[in-house]
Amino acid sequence: MNNQSVFRDFSKYVSLNILGQMAFSCYTLADTFFVSAKLGTNGLTALNLAFPIFCLINGTGLMLGMGGGTKYSINRSRNAEKQANSVFTNAIYLVVVFAALFVFAGLFFSESIARLLGADDTVFTMTNVYLKVMMLFAPAFLTNNLLQCFVRNDGKPSLSMAAMITGSLSNVVLDYIFIFPCNMGIFGAIFATGLAPIISIIVLSTYFIKRKNNFHFIKAYPCIKNLCGILSSGVSPFLTEITSGIVMFLFNYIILHIVGNVGVAAFGIITVISLVVVAVYTGLSQGVQPIISQNYGAGNSKNTKTILKYAMVTMLLLSGIIYSIIYFGAPVLTAIFNSEGNTELSVFAIRGLKLYFISCPFVGCNIVLATYFISTEKPIFAQIISMLRGFVILIPMAFLLSSILKMTCVWCAYPVTEIIVSIVAILLFLRNKRNSLQATEL
Repeated sequence: MNNQSVFRDFSKYVSLNILGQMAFSCYTLADTFFVSAKLGTNGLTALNLAFPIFCLINGTGLMLGMGGGTKYSINRSRNAEKQANSVFTNAIYLVVVFAALFVFAGLFFSESIARLLGADDTVFTMTNVYLKVMMLFAPAFLTNNLLQCFVRNDGKPSLSMAAMITGSLSNVVLDYIFIFPCNMGIFGAIFATGLAPIISIIVLSTYFIKRKNNFHFIKAYPCIKNLCGILSSGVSPFLTEITSGIVMFLFNYIILHIVGNVGVAAFGIITVISLVVVAVYTGLSQGVQPIISQNYGAGNSKNTKTILKYAMVTMLLLSGIIYSIIYFGAPVLTAIFNSEGNTELSVFAIRGLKLYFISCPFVGCNIVLATYFISTEKPIFAQIISMLRGFVILIPMAFLLSSILKMTCVWCAYPVTEIIVSIVAILLFLRNKRNSLQATEL
């Protein structure tokens, strides 16, 4: 494959996946906009308190989908068709197990989870309703994530994108219908969100009806090797997604103790914009994953390095555009989600947007490099990056900085964490590169 064809594949996969992931982020954008318009600051607070569980569900879906899809793609490139189908089969087994756990938690523990997430009496009922219905729809979210990743790795990124966009647009339309004409409140918001992956699955089902899929469910017992391989390869995207949830939970807790519900509502605005920003980088990383995996599996290291170079340059360009829009458009972005015109909310959100999103290029660097390590069968490096982002550095940094300058440093904890992690990620990449060169010389 020459450079021209590599760039063509890169452009095709990346552009389609970024568009698809941005459409997917409309799930939360639509909910936040319509809920804030109808239910005000309390609705926005309830929504933000429940978002960590949405990140947990979506992260689990990405873990199974990207972990399984990576293993599937590598096996296909090595002409190991039976092993590739075994990977798909075992990924389905995992979906069933995790879906059952989420549904069980939704049925019996949603109230306890709502309290744990910080919901007070003012917003408890709305938070609980949102959480319960969300977890009952977990089977649809997980199945949708799995099928989209496998379809993408099967050489059909356009269908994967079409399914994402169709599901997301339906969510926007249904959000409006359920919340305003039907007056269903917070239940209408999450019911619309829960129906969206079902609609997406219907779009993807055409691929199977027409028998174009190269992956198939086969009669086989669960294979420990495949199950562990899927989970190991998928840990990094899981932690990347769950990091958003951890940030929400942690910041909600800290902000509640500093300025109360108005601060949480302000962070809700930052959160929903952050989900869109992360979706762009996730789309970029998901776009390069199949073609890196294919070239790596085929032993073409030159193309693998070229694709990574394209990804990093694209990430830097996107970061410049994104931060410029957020920095100069902060008042407008805040006003969109501040239907009550709350001055205190506006002050917190505008300042927070400008500080929090200094993290853009560093978040992008960390996500792209983690995906590169997954795609080249170096999951340990990817897991190190994700653990540092989600737990090891972020948690102490948030508490340390918030104790110094309160809200100003709360907003700075995230970018400082991402800067430190990006330094570690680059050092891991250089170490991996050096080890590869030494292996080649031997």
